[in-house]
Amino acid sequence: MAKREMAVYCFDTLVSHYNNDDTPPPAFDDANHPLFVTWKKIVNGGEPRLRGCIGTLEARRLISGFKDYALTSALRDRRFPPIQSKELPFLQCTVSVLTDYETAEDYLDWEVGKHGIIIEFTEPVTNIKRNATYLPEVPAHEGWTKMEAINSLVRKAGYNGEITESVRRRIHLTRYQSTLFSMHYSEYLSYVKATRGGVAPAINGTSKPAMALS
Repeated sequence: MAKREMAVYCFDTLVSHYNNDDTPPPAFDDANHPLFVTWKKIVNGGEPRLRGCIGTLEARRLISGFKDYALTSALRDRRFPPIQSKELPFLQCTVSVLTDYETAEDYLDWEVGKHGIIIEFTEPVTNIKRNATYLPEVPAHEGWTKMEAINSLVRKAGYNGEITESVRRRIHLTRYQSTLFSMHYSEYLSYVKATRGGVAPAINGTSKPAMALS
């Protein structure tokens, strides 16, 4: 179950990175689950814009996993420039803990808004193996039908050919569910003030370049 303290730990990790400081200990129990960390940026009250989303479909220890992916998604998502410290006041962090993996009967055997989906298939001509995933909230947020979501996911997997019914029938689909918790930076500051003696974290200097994670 995703919890507020997991999002706090992700913010703690990012703030500590900018300050070149130790991350405060987490306030949640460790366990083994697949997980994702998503950063979005909210400017002028508009729709949150994605700034990074990376995770793992393999089970990991939650504490080390959230620490790693908080930084990886913020600093090393190749779709976006690294998040800078000056962006912190506008950030929203969403933590996702994935559960209930099931093998679907076919590529349409899932529900929009309920299931995340993993597709795996082999290209018809080149025999290149492809795979990709969408978290449960993505197709629902985009307003996609199941077919639209599948077609988009095939493209995300890197397939550039025509998406025919024959291609779709090659798909092995795994569905899963997730719990998530979202927290804005202002809520993080309030949490820190309330639980750590009224001291809000400060950022020293500017953002450093992304560092390789072990």
